[in-house]
Amino acid sequence: MNKVDEIIVHAEQYCKKHGTRLTPKRKQVLFSLIKSEKALSAYDLIDLFEKDFGEKIPAMSVYRILEFLEKEHLVHKLSLANKYIACAHITCDHAHGVPQFLICGTCNDVKEITINKSTIDELKQNIENAGFQLVSPQLEMNCICNSCSEK
Repeated sequence: MNKVDEIIVHAEQYCKKHGTRLTPKRKQVLFSLIKSEKALSAYDLIDLFEKDFGEKIPAMSVYRILEFLEKEHLVHKLSLANKYIACAHITCDHAHGVPQFLICGTCNDVKEITINKSTIDELKQNIENAGFQLVSPQLEMNCICNSCSEK
């Protein structure tokens, strides 16, 4: 069993444990995201779906699937790029810090790292002191990866 298949099996078990189901189409979309190792838009996924599985899939179906996968913490939506990426921690059984995404503005490579909860708590306090409420602690940073930087 290859790494992508192991991740899919773990995702299926995770969904089952939480009373949800990873349907064949959900599994195929997640498979495409894991395999790509890059952030993809819904329309990128539609193209990949047809190429990889020989089927057309409506945009609304892809958006519903992505919404489900995001709700189940299997993928993350990157607002900065308006794309999606498979969670780097699908196969982990332990808690993680708050995700931060480093997004290369040149090649669209994305790296998921975590931020210590105490750092987010401090940021949240600063936000509240400024008269605002934190809606989402997920951070996205526009970066340039080392490969693109060296070119």
